[in-house]
Formats: sequence, structure tokens, C-alpha cells
Amino acid sequence: METLNFKQLAQQYKSELLDSVLPFWLEKSQDLECGGYFTCLDRDGSVFDTDKFVWLQGREVWMFAMLYNKVEKKQEWLDCAIQGAEFLKKYGHDGNYDFYFSLTREGQPIIQPYNIFSNTFACMAFAQLAEATGSEEYKEIALKTFQRILDRRNAPKGHWEKSYPGTRPMKGFALPMIICNMALEVENILPDKSLLDVTIDECLSEILNVFYHPELGVMLENVSPDGTPIDCFEGREINPGHDLEALWFMMNLGIRRNDKALIDKCVEIALSVVEFGWDKEYGGIFYFKDIKGAPMQKLEWDQKLWWVHLESAICFIKAYQLTGNEKCLEWFEKIHNYMWEHFKDAEYPEWYGYLNRRGEVLLTLKGGKWKGCFHVPRALYQIWQILETL
Repeated sequence: METLNFKQLAQQYKSELLDSVLPFWLEKSQDLECGGYFTCLDRDGSVFDTDKFVWLQGREVWMFAMLYNKVEKKQEWLDCAIQGAEFLKKYGHDGNYDFYFSLTREGQPIIQPYNIFSNTFACMAFAQLAEATGSEEYKEIALKTFQRILDRRNAPKGHWEKSYPGTRPMKGFALPMIICNMALEVENILPDKSLLDVTIDECLSEILNVFYHPELGVMLENVSPDGTPIDCFEGREINPGHDLEALWFMMNLGIRRNDKALIDKCVEIALSVVEFGWDKEYGGIFYFKDIKGAPMQKLEWDQKLWWVHLESAICFIKAYQLTGNEKCLEWFEKIHNYMWEHFKDAEYPEWYGYLNRRGEVLLTLKGGKWKGCFHVPRALYQIWQILETL
């Protein structure tokens, strides 16, 4: 496809990351008084709420530590990561390395550690920072948190689980998906590498044999424990962005294992998922869909979200890089055009997070309870790196 100039595009992603998005977070999100980060930032970066959501704290530590390790040894990036990590170390967990969901500005817990993803992002954060600093303490925290995740995996919410036991047991796709990614993150610090391979095998098998249904061409978001689809709201739910994000994680596992069949399988599924998830009328990818086309219970089902498009763009440019499949390049271009036209703020740094179905800005925030210093910079970094190889 002659329309894409890879060199120019690589520069576009690189510049957006280094000259716009990172300075925004460095300048606007750091709470140098109490430690940690503000994530509730309006369009111009002004703080509209001071609560601190723990998985966004972990993600921001990870982001700046990762860029310090992989892009440039910039002291301000390392300082930013360390101050966030110190806040998390001191206030973020219950003493047993289960990380709370949210804290007050000063670090008092507001919401219990019911959400295992607070643990996964803390684990990634401390592992990445241990690599950046050589700190044994950070490494220890990462390992203890990793162990807690494995311990909690079968009942992630523990005694905070609100569904009644036994009536309609269900397991969710998000956990094996995130563990796939996290496994590669903690690889360098694990004393016993065999645990890693076992964990990766389990997650891959779970995703491809339990959540993925070839006859549907997509991954189900929730299934019964043995993988049988369940005909209920949660059981019919498809989250195309989740599928596509998991597929690029799995392509990375394919690279690590030199498993071409796994990569090809991921590409085949990705093309099927995006076809299913793309809004043929207004463009962009739906947030949720019902596999039977029944009305969705989630009212935000037709919104267009930042992370869904960014993760999908990584998925397709990576798929193209690994297989040369032209269809993947066409999808990358389509998603790229949609993102830069709709999510990029022409006046202020960082990207919008939430659009309505027609692609109009729904919320002007640049960060909130779910959006922080993560998907935008990670995708800009990933896509820039891949485009450089092309």
C-alpha cells in the first residue's frame, strides 16, 4: 500500500509521545506534596478530583520506568517513577501485598483491594522499576505481588465477590489476558523460570481453548468454568478491544517462543474480531457487542474508547510486521486515521478518552478513574518502535 510512509509515521508517533504526551503527565499529574499521581485531569490538565486509583498509580510508575529502561536514561522519568512507587509502597497495599482499589490524596484507603488488577499493575510497576534502579526491595515487592496474583487467580475477588456461589459460576477473560502480558514483564526477576512457562502455557490454553470460540470468531468475555458459553447478558458479551489487546500480547509470546503457528492464529482471530467490532455506519470500534445482537445491558456499549482503538492499532501493525499480511496493514491505516482524527486534541496535549457513537467528544477529560498515563503513551511507543523496523 503506497499511501503509508513508515518513516514519516514513525516520526509522528515518536514526536507525539516525547514532545506532547509525556510532558503532559510529568507536568500535570505528579503530586509532589503527598506523593503519587493525580489522574483526574481535565482537558488542559487541571486537576478536577484528587482521589488516587491504585491501578493507574501502578501504570504510571511502570510507564516512566519502562521508558527509562528502553528509550532514554532521563533522570526526570526515573524520579517520576520512583516517587510514585514510594507512595504505592507506603500506602497502596494492605500489608499482605493486596493493593487497594483507591486511596485519598494523602493515601488513606477508600476502596478495598477487591480488584486483582491493582495487584497486576503494581507488580509490573515494581518489576520494571527494579530493573531501572537495581533495587532489591522493589524486586521483592514485585515477586510478593506476583505470588499474590497467582494465589488469588481462581477467586480473584475473594470475600468481596458479590455473585451468589454455585448458581451461575463464571470466569472472565481479562485475567488470563493480563497475566499473559505480566508474565513477560516479570521474567527477568523470577528466580524460577519454570513457573513462568507453566503460567504462560496455562494462560494461552485458557484463551485459545476456553474463551475463543472458532464458530463465533471472537473471544467471549465470560464463560462457565469449563468454557461452555452461557446465554445471559455477561455470557453473550464481546469486548473487541480486549480481544485485540490480548492478541498482540499473545503475538509477543509467539515471538518469544518462536511459534509461527501461534502468531498466524492470532492474526486470523484479530481479522475476524475487528470485522465483527467495527461500526459500519459511523466508523470506529464498538466498546461492547452482544454475540446474538440482543440489546446490551451496558449503556456505554456504543461509545468509542481511546484504549480500544490504540490497542487495536498496535495489534494490526504488529500483525503486519510479523506476517506481511496486507489486510492487517489496511486495518492499521483505517484505525490510525480514525484515532488521529477523533481522539487527538488539536489544542491541548494528550488524547480524549470517550467519544459517542458518532465520534464526537463525550467527555473532555484527559484522565479519570480509568484513563491514566498508560494506553496512549504505551501505544505511541509500541507503534513508533514497530514502524521504525518497517
